[in-house]
Amino acid sequence: MSETRAFCPRCGDAIDTPLEAREERRGDPALCDSCYFDEFELIDAPDRVQVRVCATCGAVHRGNRWVDVGADDYTEVAVEEVSESLAVHFDAEEVAWSVEPEQVDQTTIRMHCFFTGVVNGTPVEEQVTVPVKITRQTCDRCGRISGDYYASIVQLRARDRTPTDEEVERTREIANEVVDEMEATGDRNAFVTDASEVDAGLNLKLSTNKIGMKVARRVVEEFGGSYSDSETLVSEDEDGNGVYRVTFAVRLPPYRPGEVIDPEDGEGPVLVTSARGNLKGTRLTTGERYEASYEEGDAPDARRLGSIDDAEETTLVTVEDDRAVQVLDPETYRAETIARPDYLDPDADTVPVLKSRAGLHVLPEDERADRSGGEDDE
Repeated sequence: MSETRAFCPRCGDAIDTPLEAREERRGDPALCDSCYFDEFELIDAPDRVQVRVCATCGAVHRGNRWVDVGADDYTEVAVEEVSESLAVHFDAEEVAWSVEPEQVDQTTIRMHCFFTGVVNGTPVEEQVTVPVKITRQTCDRCGRISGDYYASIVQLRARDRTPTDEEVERTREIANEVVDEMEATGDRNAFVTDASEVDAGLNLKLSTNKIGMKVARRVVEEFGGSYSDSETLVSEDEDGNGVYRVTFAVRLPPYRPGEVIDPEDGEGPVLVTSARGNLKGTRLTTGERYEASYEEGDAPDARRLGSIDDAEETTLVTVEDDRAVQVLDPETYRAETIARPDYLDPDADTVPVLKSRAGLHVLPEDERADRSGGEDDE
């Protein structure tokens, strides 16, 4: 009885390894080990890899979107792109690799890749070189910015006055804070297109309606007042649906914290401490808390008398009783008897006073300290 032997269809040599063993060890059992490894490819690598980089912001195009990578150079990016484009043979185990990048010029990097692995118990190694071409383009975000694209407008205004420099600057900061927060979540469509000061206040052009709404809400939360929105049809999308631009009109309250007003209710001037919701403040005659009625809201009918910034330091002459003190008039230097609010320190040598058409009144020291401290911080 003769023994049947298998022969390699490529080289013709006899194969001593049983068919069952070869089937367990690799996908193509017909070839001998020598011919199998001669044609074996450990790695399937592309002939070339292209990396699209935004010339303005440095973002990299991956898949169908642009990604911010924060890279100083693009060697690491090239390594990542090459590694994602490689395919390892399914028979290989314990695969390890290293790469030696070669910078050919500013737009070309050669990736010399070295691989080792184990196939059917046999150690194998392979080397491939993949050229990486870096092309400079403009990402969607930078294209929109350069084209002055915007989807919403925030108009900062104030009732019966012009917004202060502080309110204008803080609104700019709020807009940038909102954009930073949205960028941190991966939203690349968030940006401030333009911030223009006008005679009546500030106009912000923003990239999305969502940003506009967030900015308007935060400004109102911080300064008080209200906002309204209106839509304007500007174009149609590819499906024929209307594309609208939204304007958010922010109206700040007429009175600001630190202003002194006279509600003319017979109880004396009020130092405004908050304009959010109903206006709140401190009576300068007694030191008691003041709050406007629900109907008046943040805009009670009152006269402006001045500001805490107009206060002058003067001498406290004497404390007459629980309701009155004598101070020197900062203009005439005559002793004047005025109302004693409960926040006045009877042991003080000097006190801040405001002289207005409503008379002479002592201001709270702590309010002045808070405002001056805030200005120093800025």
